[in-house]
Amino acid sequence: MARASPPNVYQAYRNQFHNDFTRFLQMRSEEVVHGGSMILTFLAREVADPTIDDCWAHLELLGQSLVDMIKEGLVRESDINSFNVPLYFPCEEEVRNIIEYERSFSLENMNVFKINWDPQDTDYINTNDSDELSQIHAKNMSKLVKSVYEPLLIFHFGNSIIDMLFKKLEKHYLYMYCCQCIQHEPLCFIFLY
Repeated sequence: MARASPPNVYQAYRNQFHNDFTRFLQMRSEEVVHGGSMILTFLAREVADPTIDDCWAHLELLGQSLVDMIKEGLVRESDINSFNVPLYFPCEEEVRNIIEYERSFSLENMNVFKINWDPQDTDYINTNDSDELSQIHAKNMSKLVKSVYEPLLIFHFGNSIIDMLFKKLEKHYLYMYCCQCIQHEPLCFIFLY
């Protein structure tokens, strides 16, 4: 799924998230001791409309890196068209509604805040970064995305493209850091009891 996905794709992912999260809450309610609590954290969107949020930025840069490889004849377009990353980033309202609908837990607290995925990027707005720091941040971001998506990519494309793909991703991140376009990701924090 990406920002440009058709509405029926968003609806299918939304429905799947609703079913999965509802089932997750049901199963956890059977495991939590009476009077116990649970804390959850996961990536989220800040707004209800998934087409206007930047939660897809990392996947779009990864997609752009794959498209670069098509242009260079390193990957077949049909392989990319059949590649799917099964992710859905809910907004706060969706999560709250599911918790209230499912009723196994009471919502004590929910916060959505932005995080920076690169722990070495401490100014959070990139205005003080030198070219060298931007290169470090770009490399760190590429490594982070690789740590998450590498198994899916190897399974679908094989091992031969991985190093080159993430070098291309690093270049895309470098461009984003240099033009100060890097967005920080919303993270949802939930305390249930």
